[in-house]
Amino acid sequence: MANYAYRVITAAGKEKKGSMEADTPEKVRSVLKAEGFLLLDIKEQGVLSRDIDLKLGKKVTSRDMSIFCRQFISIVNAGVSIIDALEMLEEQTENQMLKAAVEGTRIGIQKGGTLSDAMRAESHVFPAMLIHMVEAGEASGNLDIAFDRMATQFEKEAKLKTLTQKAMIYPSIVSVVSVGVVIIMLTFVIPKFMSMFEGMDIEMPAITLAVVNLSNFAVHYWYLLVTGVVFVVLAMRTFQRSDFGKGILDHITLKLPLIGKLVTKTACARFTRTLSTLLAAGIPLMDALEMTARTMSNVWFRKALMGARDEVSKGIELAEPLQRCGIFPPMVYHMVGIGEKTGNIEEMLNKMADYYDEEVEAATAALMAAMEPLIVVVVAAIVGILILAVMAPITAMYQGLDSI
Repeated sequence: MANYAYRVITAAGKEKKGSMEADTPEKVRSVLKAEGFLLLDIKEQGVLSRDIDLKLGKKVTSRDMSIFCRQFISIVNAGVSIIDALEMLEEQTENQMLKAAVEGTRIGIQKGGTLSDAMRAESHVFPAMLIHMVEAGEASGNLDIAFDRMATQFEKEAKLKTLTQKAMIYPSIVSVVSVGVVIIMLTFVIPKFMSMFEGMDIEMPAITLAVVNLSNFAVHYWYLLVTGVVFVVLAMRTFQRSDFGKGILDHITLKLPLIGKLVTKTACARFTRTLSTLLAAGIPLMDALEMTARTMSNVWFRKALMGARDEVSKGIELAEPLQRCGIFPPMVYHMVGIGEKTGNIEEMLNKMADYYDEEVEAATAALMAAMEPLIVVVVAAIVGILILAVMAPITAMYQGLDSI
């Protein structure tokens, strides 16, 4: 998905800037129009052209949103008005981007708007799912339940993200250290060690010559290596950001051993938890599916849910397209089918969400347990080749002395 920057006029007549991830600019236009904004300008943002606002600071995370929801409902339940509650949260919120959004929401309510309308004007910070839940809570008089459900949703999202990041910390650190060791050996250790054999009539083994040539290239043409690495990184980022590239990479990810299972279980946990939360708020199934699809990071799950939405609009039960798409585990579409037949789909989705949360933890532990010895073997193989290249001429020299 690409990132699009836009300028709009809000219902209050104010100009507002923001950004949104979407497949096409037409999708951004339709979303902004549905939220009551008058679109002035829209353009796709590149890697170097993204707006950087130091004043607003870091991006609002799921953990930030969960804390906001918990604190808001606790203050309101204590008998404090919504405006005063927002003012209190505004003072104690550390994230500057969220702080500005809370301030804008408070001002919007003071002008006579509802909480959901005021939050919709700050949709660049508040997720659409939260806004719809608040709107449903206002209509039903159960605003506390809406915020409580969203707090749980954000907490689960933060936990899933933390588990995924945790699985990548160890491999990333070991990879960086390994690259550093190889660079040091090629640029400093091997050249100094090989200078010992310059005046000796020793026929260097093939592995030694290969490593020496690689070392000479790294020393004398390091700028080519740096340029090549930068080019590859930028090319990969560009490829990954394109729809075609993301589709290929996401497909490969699903097929990888262990990693594919973790991605699938994470997607199932997010799908079931999000859809259950939206349906419990009284949001229609088709709208809930579209909103859930937007939360999917893997493009194939996103396409599957959008396709399921189209089929549900034709009167087909949700379980059928989930089964036909071929990427959801059997448990998902079987449980959804049972929920549809019994009229208790929300509870079924909630139970599956709890199940897949536990499965993600188990899959993360299994991935880390498998990757640790694999990384050690790879690093040992690389270092072993370098050591063998250094020791091979010494062995050849001793064999030459023995033959005299």
